[in-house]
Amino acid sequence: MRLNLLVTIALWAATLSSVAQTLTVNKENRTIAVTVTDEAQVVADVATITVGFTEYGVDQNQTYADATRISNAIMSALHGAGIGQEAIESAEQSLTAIDDNDKIRYSKGVRFRFSQSWHVTVPAASAADTLHTAITAGANDSGGIAWKLDNDEALEAAAADKALAHAQKVAERYAKGLKNRLGTLVYASNQVPPRGLFGGMLESQSGSVSSSKINLKPLAIAPEKISRSATVYAVFAIE
Repeated sequence: MRLNLLVTIALWAATLSSVAQTLTVNKENRTIAVTVTDEAQVVADVATITVGFTEYGVDQNQTYADATRISNAIMSALHGAGIGQEAIESAEQSLTAIDDNDKIRYSKGVRFRFSQSWHVTVPAASAADTLHTAITAGANDSGGIAWKLDNDEALEAAAADKALAHAQKVAERYAKGLKNRLGTLVYASNQVPPRGLFGGMLESQSGSVSSSKINLKPLAIAPEKISRSATVYAVFAIE
């Protein structure tokens, strides 16, 4: 939490413009103006997971055929886990030729590369199981998680309320120091800064390993906390 405090003691009268919402002053009323930035935090309840795979092949048709098999296996696994089609969005799919700069694969006769990925949105508590389901079905290029909130506005409002309450406490201290009592709130405004959260990417070595051969368990994943900050400029009258 950071506090940027501006205390202005003057003989002011507040007149608000309905368009610009600026504060015009004159010498009729005493006020204290305080600017405070505060933060509210809550654990994310929604996860958008990036799942995908990369497949290599010696010719175009064989590469595409293998990619089709893996693609449909991943989708079937996600649907089998109870994830509806409305929660799955295609992110990227491409079939490209490999040149001789990829010396290791090129020397083995590999000539094509296919990659595909999706964004899967599920409750945060299901993130680990969803990722596990995709990877064991062949999604060998997966792991990015964007943590979100189902109701983002509620957290923004909580941050603004917290900042306003903080501003009032600060103003009360200064009013007391001036041997006065804090009066009513004359004016208040707030701003919420931009935000973005993205998880890292996890690359498994191969999506062809069956979970029936190895006793694989879901990763230990904990939803991150989402923070929102609000800046409140509040003007209080002095009684």
